[in-house]
Amino acid sequence: MKGLYTVLLLIVSNVFMTFAWYGHLKLQEMKITTNWPLWMIIILSWSIALFEYSFQVPANRVGFHGNGGPFSLMQLKVIQEVITLIIFIIFTTIVFKGETLQWNHFVAFFFLVVAVYFAFLK
Repeated sequence: MKGLYTVLLLIVSNVFMTFAWYGHLKLQEMKITTNWPLWMIIILSWSIALFEYSFQVPANRVGFHGNGGPFSLMQLKVIQEVITLIIFIIFTTIVFKGETLQWNHFVAFFFLVVAVYFAFLK
């Protein structure tokens, strides 16, 4: 159950992270933040990122085998990276309509899945 809880927390964390890192680009495209100085964009992004950390830190704490969880640090990181990519692909295709997935993106995703396999290999 701790493994599932960890993955769910990582998913929520990565949704916030993706909005913090890339949402301001959509706001700029929509002409909402076009004239904002960079420091205001940074404050906005960090405000969103606070929620990311509020889920990321507990996910790592619950999931880490040193705290009774099922994952090593390496496994946690690989899981997080794959979740990040999945959330980013969903976000990009929904929010940024002009962005398209190319064959090389699928190849890169395949290799990340292979990385997960190797990270969990005993």
